[in-house]
Amino acid sequence: MRALRIFAGPAALRHIQQNGLLPGHVGAIPAAAGGPKGLILLGMDRFIFGEWLAQSSQPVDLIGASIGAWRMATACLQGAAQAFRRLEHDYIHQHYDVPPGQGRPSARQVSQTFRANLDAFYGGRVGEVLGHPRWRLHIVTSRGKGLLERDGRLRTPLGYAAAYLANAAGRQHLGRWLERVVFSSAAGSLPFDTPDLPTQEVPLTADNFMEALQASCSIPFVLEPVAHISGAPSGAYWDGGITDYHLHLHYRHRADAPLVLYPHFQQAVVPGWLDKSLKRRHRSTSALDNMVVLAPNPAWVQRLPGAKLPDRTDFTRYGPDLAGRVAAWQAATAASQQLVDEWQAWLARPDPTLVQPL
Repeated sequence: MRALRIFAGPAALRHIQQNGLLPGHVGAIPAAAGGPKGLILLGMDRFIFGEWLAQSSQPVDLIGASIGAWRMATACLQGAAQAFRRLEHDYIHQHYDVPPGQGRPSARQVSQTFRANLDAFYGGRVGEVLGHPRWRLHIVTSRGKGLLERDGRLRTPLGYAAAYLANAAGRQHLGRWLERVVFSSAAGSLPFDTPDLPTQEVPLTADNFMEALQASCSIPFVLEPVAHISGAPSGAYWDGGITDYHLHLHYRHRADAPLVLYPHFQQAVVPGWLDKSLKRRHRSTSALDNMVVLAPNPAWVQRLPGAKLPDRTDFTRYGPDLAGRVAAWQAATAASQQLVDEWQAWLARPDPTLVQPL
């Protein structure tokens, strides 16, 4: 059974038909939120950043939210292939002790542990991330407005309930409650337009890197939001996936490198986390015309442990059985090498007939 499916927007498909797909054709790489689902993409990350893109010289914009931001920041480290192996190990083995008498760890406990993990992972190496000669990193966060301007036991659930209703009425209404704030190592050059939501760009610096990355991963009610980020507007900063779950953005066309290459864990590029149940918003749009999506075959996913991708429900599914969860996630990441092998084979002989419309 083939594991990999390749999808392309109309402009990207024409490009492949006329020119094939070379590393020099890629101008941007998004990386979605989605928690443990991103684990199956780390093998692809190792190949793309460790081998394939090294055959080209153009700058590439890396745009990430939540675990996608962690992945793209890792790509900027020296020795990226080994760094991705460490990310895989550290993410799979993360564990949060549940205090006696509680059903789950507190958001504060998870936030403190997560920050310690980031410090251990990037400590002393932030300069490598910000100074990469080719990769321009863009970390997406969601800044709360109104009730969500700061965290609170009542105001946070009320604020997100209001944001959900506003978003259901129209994605543009989400901007009343949340705005997109992008921390960029190449300030002043976002690789996408922002007609959908209020957006601010903030320079990504050594002073705010850790806070920006933690904010992008701060899932509401699971972690605390991050406040007082250096150089950024005041307020509470939440997971970047809330505004931009799968980074369905209006990518700007680059004549020198026109393609947006998107290793993803599914075909649909869902705009925001609050759109997950709104199936009408899962369709492709003209914003993705230059995009190539690499996604696992759903039938192949059925062969993984639990007949699904790793996801956050596994933390409760396995509970205190850390060894069981680790084994399941390691089996999934090992199986994902088939995605890499099939992608390499396609690149060696690009066959446009195997590319489906996005």
